[in-house]
Amino acid sequence: MGKGGSLSESVVKKILLSYAYVAIWIFLSFTVIVYNKYILDKKMYNWPFPISLTMIHMAFCSSLAFLLVRVFKVVEPVSMSRDLYLSSVVPIGALYSLSLWFSNSAYIYLSVSFIQMLKALMPVAVYSISVMFKKETFKTESMMNMLSISFGVAVAAYGEARFDTWGVVLQLAAVAFEATRLVLIQILLTSKGITLNPITSLYYVAPCCLVFLFVPWMIVEFPVLKQSSSFHFDWPIFGTNSLCAFALNLAVFLLVGKTSALTMNVAGVVKDWLLIAFSWSVIKDTVTPINLFGYGLAFLGVAYYNHSKLQALKAKEAQKKANQADEESGRLLEVREGDGQARKPDSQA
Repeated sequence: MGKGGSLSESVVKKILLSYAYVAIWIFLSFTVIVYNKYILDKKMYNWPFPISLTMIHMAFCSSLAFLLVRVFKVVEPVSMSRDLYLSSVVPIGALYSLSLWFSNSAYIYLSVSFIQMLKALMPVAVYSISVMFKKETFKTESMMNMLSISFGVAVAAYGEARFDTWGVVLQLAAVAFEATRLVLIQILLTSKGITLNPITSLYYVAPCCLVFLFVPWMIVEFPVLKQSSSFHFDWPIFGTNSLCAFALNLAVFLLVGKTSALTMNVAGVVKDWLLIAFSWSVIKDTVTPINLFGYGLAFLGVAYYNHSKLQALKAKEAQKKANQADEESGRLLEVREGDGQARKPDSQA
């Protein structure tokens, strides 16, 4: 009885820890999104410099990651050659910098709620690019699911009260770059047996982002900032904002490492609904019934996508266990046959 009770307690503890990781990730992701919106929106803090904000984040994350890897040795650096870095990490860093730049830029033009609705297109972009790079096989059922998500987002866009074409273009570009980055991580790193946790990811990727963002920053934002003689670096605002961005990366590591990437996808849907509710009730963004109806359709499509991924994962695990069982049976059979052959000469003697 006590044994069953202790097992029950360990299961409950594991479930509670999983919920804690999910709650931490949702809170930090929520905080970073709202904080970025606050800084960039002209009606709030009024600092509309998305490249500069992204560079501040990357500089902060690079410095902290360097300290954690090289000074405090919290995690070990990954063994990586110069060729591998240039062929794999640099393209991923370039895509990441573009994704962050465009997604942060979208906050200047669009409401938080509408941006979350547009982000529902991420599975569509990932699936399409995976098919293009032959990482996924084309399936009519999957494509119909992707079309249903796209249709839902299109309806939400049609009902958007503050629709801004340039803002939508920026957010869609951010989704496309982020989806390409995720697929390239699988192709360039995972296929070569290299796995990067968020700290080592930032250690290798964040400096790349800084370099790639420097050129557009010099052309687009530096001249404007130079003319703004009244500007002073607000350490409390940008420091806490950067710290939240770094903490979010650690939360991703905790959530994916202790649960799964699928759990993060499901938690992301919950976070999106919370952000829409917050955007409507606190920031006072206009959320129309057509917005909600369209996002509801997209949400159903995303939920089905996550369900399909879960079923595929379970089937893969079951197949893996079956293969292991077959291997074990084969080994036992070989051992028995070997023992039989070894005993045969003794009995004849």
